[in-house]
Amino acid sequence: MFETVSKEKAKNLSVLVLAFVGDAVYTLSVREKLSENGDFKAGELNKKAADIVCARAQAEKSDRLLSLFTEEEAEIFRRGRNAKKGTRAKHATVSEYNASTGFEAVLGYLYLTGQYERLEYIVNYGEEKIR
Repeated sequence: MFETVSKEKAKNLSVLVLAFVGDAVYTLSVREKLSENGDFKAGELNKKAADIVCARAQAEKSDRLLSLFTEEEAEIFRRGRNAKKGTRAKHATVSEYNASTGFEAVLGYLYLTGQYERLEYIVNYGEEKIR
């Protein structure tokens, strides 16, 4: 069910496809952590998750991570950030939306290539906010 792809194949995927996968990976990770950390109502959990996975929060996180990215990750981040997107951010600046797309692309790349340890490190970086 969860098959990995080669780095070469992943690099040849559209960066927006990588971001699409990365968005799902990050959202699921945040939802799992929130569900483990308290007995909240569904509406509260949804609000907390939305605050963490929104473009603005992802852009802030990517700013903190940028110097920690490998050369390969930084290249994927730049491709995602610079990609022409078919949609616009509703509650973020263009810059924040672009950075969040780059962040999600890195997560998607790591997930698809089976680099789960590195993915976990990046997803959990600064996780003290997830409560």
